[in-house]
Amino acid sequence: MNEHGHIELSTFWLPRQSSTIAHQVDFAWNVVTLVSIFFFVLVVGAMLIFVWRYRRRTEHDITSTVEHNFRLEVAWTILPLAICIGLFVVGFRGYVNASVPPGDALEIKVVATQWAWDFIYPNGTKSRNEFRMPAGRPVKVIMSAADTPKSDTEVRPAVIHSFFIPEFRVKQDVVPGLYTTLWFTAPEPLDTILLCTEYCGDNHSKMSASVKVMENAAFNEWMENGGDDAKGMPPAEHGLKLYSKYGCNACHTIDGSPRQAPSFKGLFGRKEAFNDGSEIAAVDENYIRESILNPTAKVVKGYQGIMPMFKGVVTDKEVDDLIAFIKTLK
Repeated sequence: MNEHGHIELSTFWLPRQSSTIAHQVDFAWNVVTLVSIFFFVLVVGAMLIFVWRYRRRTEHDITSTVEHNFRLEVAWTILPLAICIGLFVVGFRGYVNASVPPGDALEIKVVATQWAWDFIYPNGTKSRNEFRMPAGRPVKVIMSAADTPKSDTEVRPAVIHSFFIPEFRVKQDVVPGLYTTLWFTAPEPLDTILLCTEYCGDNHSKMSASVKVMENAAFNEWMENGGDDAKGMPPAEHGLKLYSKYGCNACHTIDGSPRQAPSFKGLFGRKEAFNDGSEIAAVDENYIRESILNPTAKVVKGYQGIMPMFKGVVTDKEVDDLIAFIKTLK
């Protein structure tokens, strides 16, 4: 039972079923699995029986006198054909249902980059690594893979990603230069996760996003407010939330341990040297702002300039809140 008082369905080996199509996918999975288990036992069992029954006891034994059985050959041709047709029907019905979205589906654009998910809603509201949708309403996602800018003049080549929400049982590749689509309906409010399941570089395993299915009224209010859910939240606290939302935690730690990028712990006020031979006496607000909006302008010595540019992605307030959060990490 979840926080909304609804029963959450799950299976022995699969996540809970959180979309209207999940039960069809699980049914097809279970049918194929049970058929495979049945024939595995049948074939391997028969093989073991025949090995024992017709084993050669002496060098003069003939293992078997059977050369041909017309009825058996017809049976092992017709029955597997009928089973394959049945499996095709089960799978095709689910495929057709998953491929044709309802006409009134809410369209949300998804842009995959290294290594983040950007969501653009019908009224222009944007979010990164946080996918929000209304409960009980069909949602159609239109997906593309974009080049990730490293600076104003340089871009990183786009790569293939894959959009996968395990609890919804939906998965689709996100391909550069091509639009791909999916649709689904989550009947109840819940929190789950979106994963990338196509290797896309160093931080592929960290390319995830939270999925928040909301009551319809709450979703509309959130979208009308431009996705701003930080009202009444202290800047540093909101900065901590942005640290996860924008994927900063994939490369920057907050405990001082090294990763693909410098740790945020003790960063503010620290002296830094850069790959171009320059240095800064003390990290300040201006340096952090520049590093967020144009991260390859000054790359810390010993690190590579792999961070994407966030210019046009984050707002001025979000930059301020991220700076406030970094200041607290003494």
